[in-house]
Amino acid sequence: MTAAATTRRDTAQYGVCGFLAVVGVLVIVDAARLQHIATSNDPIGPKPVPIVLGVLLLVVAALYAVDVARGGTGEAEEGEDVDVTSKVDWRTVLLLIAAFVVNLVTIEPLGWVISGTLLFWGSAFALGSRHHVRNLVIAVALSLITFYGFAIGLGVGLPAGVLQGIL
Repeated sequence: MTAAATTRRDTAQYGVCGFLAVVGVLVIVDAARLQHIATSNDPIGPKPVPIVLGVLLLVVAALYAVDVARGGTGEAEEGEDVDVTSKVDWRTVLLLIAAFVVNLVTIEPLGWVISGTLLFWGSAFALGSRHHVRNLVIAVALSLITFYGFAIGLGVGLPAGVLQGIL
């Protein structure tokens, strides 16, 4: 037997192929249900981009399935400085989850700037940074930049919360 014949085929990758195919089909079906709204600024409407993305997902799923069937496997991560035998740092994981939950709970009543600040500061704290004042200044700056970036750049209003009228 050759080395290729003795290696075990990773059939779990077919699950990834199936997932990509299902997502591709869902994107196409959802895009097909969109109303065609053509304006002088946008003559093609909102349908083409999600349909193209759905088709690309199906193509990637098919190509990936062919690769898996031919015995293709991903290369082991050699560039990462990660010890896969070490234990999970549950404290960090739980602190990150807590930061996201706090953001989820406070975004409507307090607004994005305050909840985003708590999210960014809490994430930095959870990941080990102990420069609390600097992190707070950076978190406020990131929250304000994203707030105004969405409002001015994208035309999407994030909740202002208690800062309504000030921002």
